[in-house]
Amino acid sequence: MKKLQNSLYITKQKTYVHKERETIVIEHEQKKLMQLPVHSISSIFCFGNVMVSPFLLGFCAEKNIGLAFFNQYGRFLARMQGKQSGNVLLRRAQYKASEQCPGEIARNIIVAKIISSRAVLQRHLRNYGDQPELKKASVRMRHSIEQARNCTQVSQIRGIEGEAAATYFAVMNHLIRAEGNGFVFNGRSRRPPKDAINAMLSFLYSVLGQDVSAALQGVGLDPQVGFLHADRPGRDSLAQDILEEFRAWWIDRLVLTLVNRKQVNIKGFTTEASGAVQMSDDTRKVLLSAYQERKQDEIDHPFLKEKVPVGLLPHIQAQLLASHLRGDLQQYPPFVVR
Repeated sequence: MKKLQNSLYITKQKTYVHKERETIVIEHEQKKLMQLPVHSISSIFCFGNVMVSPFLLGFCAEKNIGLAFFNQYGRFLARMQGKQSGNVLLRRAQYKASEQCPGEIARNIIVAKIISSRAVLQRHLRNYGDQPELKKASVRMRHSIEQARNCTQVSQIRGIEGEAAATYFAVMNHLIRAEGNGFVFNGRSRRPPKDAINAMLSFLYSVLGQDVSAALQGVGLDPQVGFLHADRPGRDSLAQDILEEFRAWWIDRLVLTLVNRKQVNIKGFTTEASGAVQMSDDTRKVLLSAYQERKQDEIDHPFLKEKVPVGLLPHIQAQLLASHLRGDLQQYPPFVVR
């Protein structure tokens, strides 16, 4: 099993990161803030105006340390990748499946996604009593699950997923319990996010997406060739496929918990003239800290039937997908906790 190492998130603007022997050094205005041994770090995520020395770039590539860059909103910009590794036969099997029979894998992923999204609504109904809007949405999503299970055409699967997502996000505002805290969700908005909830969702989706991409590369798969999302230059389509399994169960629930427990404050967000909502550095740190803590939690994996840290789930799903593509598993078992 892969060891769960720490990810380093750098959000302070005008930070300089460089290498000193076998350590990573973080400085701000020529003052050392932190020095960490490289063996304790698996990935480095840089947000906004963060400078990285050329020697550290090469060092990360050599040591297979993930290095990704985002803008201040959390939108992915670039990732540095070292020497490509992996079985070429596995990648050929991936490309063949993507072209000839993508529907089965896409179907399994979307069924898992809708089940997880519906479970978020059902959990709220169990905890807080009957709410007609949530109950109706849950019924519609159950119908979407039944439709998706009997579908292998990717275009139809995308349509079912889109309808289920619209149903889910239409009632998400009912999941916000902390009254008077200023948080309101009026539907999903991206690029840029138009409210604080969307800003947090987009930010953490982007971070988790990079973890998924790194996990896929770790088992030798090509993160850019997917089954559900269409190929597009610069997009890790397969990583976006696998991310669908984790959105509601991992990220949506985490954001709602932070809001409902008042661990984030609406004052930590500002609205620009364009309508884009931006997080403060302190708010971003709260999200990243909660995300890291969640990665340390252990759960019973529904397919492996053993306890695993949440942070290893992308690696486990990548391994299961690789096993399916090699022919060791008849179907790809997506991650879904009911």
